[in-house]
Amino acid sequence: MSDVPEELQYAESHEWLRQRDDGTCVLGISDHAQQALSDVVFVELPTVGDNFGAGDRVAVAESVKAASDIYAPLSGEVIETNDALDTEPGTVNDDPYGDGWFFKIRLANPEELDDLLSPDDYAEQVNI
Repeated sequence: MSDVPEELQYAESHEWLRQRDDGTCVLGISDHAQQALSDVVFVELPTVGDNFGAGDRVAVAESVKAASDIYAPLSGEVIETNDALDTEPGTVNDDPYGDGWFFKIRLANPEELDDLLSPDDYAEQVNI
């Protein structure tokens, strides 16, 4: 069974978003997504300073089973990446909501937060 923390918001494409007090957000993939991928062996992260729109492909997670695109649930600018995933990509499997985060963003349109799924809506989507 997948874990769906209550303090996060979710995208239909299985990314999670944690809002921070300074107005920035941390993004990663859900427990459900990492379970579907199985053993993550490589993560391609965006570059700090990259700008993207909601729905744009911004990263890739490769596992022993497949490669999966990671999409931006919101528009924004990458302000930090989790460089530890370069050497320890399995952290995505071990701790998807903690040390397995992908990148941090500065939102271009904070109103887009209203388009994300609540934990209950996401849990319903993945049937848990």
